[in-house]
Amino acid sequence: MGNTLNKIAQELKNSSKKVQLIFAFNGTGKTRLSMEFKKLLSDDEQSKSKMIYYNAYTEDLFSWDNDLENNLEPKLNIQTNGFTDWILKDQGKEREIINKFQKYTSEKLSPKFNEDYSNITFSYTKGNDESIENIKISKGEESNLIWCVFYSLFDEIISVLNIPEKEERETNEFDDLEYIFIDDPVSSLDENHLIELAVDLAELIKSSESDLKFIITTHNALFYNILANEFNNRGRNYKGKKKEFQKYRLEKNEDGLYELKKQNNDSPFSYHLYILKELKKAIEADKIKKYHFNLLRQILEKLSTFLGYGSWKRLLEPIEGDTDAYYNRIINLYSHSKHSMDEVAELRDGDKRVLKRLLEDIIEIYKFKVEGE
Repeated sequence: MGNTLNKIAQELKNSSKKVQLIFAFNGTGKTRLSMEFKKLLSDDEQSKSKMIYYNAYTEDLFSWDNDLENNLEPKLNIQTNGFTDWILKDQGKEREIINKFQKYTSEKLSPKFNEDYSNITFSYTKGNDESIENIKISKGEESNLIWCVFYSLFDEIISVLNIPEKEERETNEFDDLEYIFIDDPVSSLDENHLIELAVDLAELIKSSESDLKFIITTHNALFYNILANEFNNRGRNYKGKKKEFQKYRLEKNEDGLYELKKQNNDSPFSYHLYILKELKKAIEADKIKKYHFNLLRQILEKLSTFLGYGSWKRLLEPIEGDTDAYYNRIINLYSHSKHSMDEVAELRDGDKRVLKRLLEDIIEIYKFKVEGE
């Protein structure tokens, strides 16, 4: 039976777990869940000090000044706020943020904060040590930089709250903080850097000795599995008590309601099997959308890597018909569009038949065991 996101948020709030980890596809409602969770705390006058979150709205604190009119240096502006002022101006964490950013991207890519920390410019060092100044970085790199700022903030907050005596803390700004809610810090990272980010985040959270709780949501199965493994690693117990970790899947039903399904903490999340199940459900209900072709391609990419093929196109060769036509259909319907309306757009009947045919043949040829069969 489904619930509203408000009810799901209430369930998370009622949990005694130190860490709650949630997997959900993009478009399911992860970011909205973080805002519903925030609303639960807003009944309190002190709500601002009870929760800090990182999500898509957090990135709105950073915006580009492209200076197109004068063709001058593009700058990433930082909207004045207490958190970034504290971590940059008061704590002086600029160098740590830069180091973390370069760890996840490239040592050749260098952010430079201006004197009052109101904007950031970027340079790139080429192989001959020549530097290209005032470049504009990609959206993924921008998201990673913003994450590194907030990672540094979370690191400092955890260190402050680890001091049990409030009067001995360097600041009492976070004394009433109860939750850190992190929504999808993964953006355009290759697998090696994604693993580093996940391990770093898990180690940071495991260093928390206070009553601070963490909720993490993600659409990335690898990130989800690494975090789950890290929190289960060697049976580590938080604060010497019973293990305080729970993982979930968040699913949206056809009626618009949601289900938060507990997962076995000791079992990895079989992402490809879950996708196959979701694709079959969509086909059976005749609810095929454009993003279902995205999911099919993800399965093919992972399977081709596992089987040692250079290209997932080769997996289509045993299927009767025109391999190139199938391949091009998937490519054309596979989109990196940020517009959710594109992703949920209805498909033509011919495209639906192609998806159904490909899925059936892939399951048969490569001997997938799908739940329920």
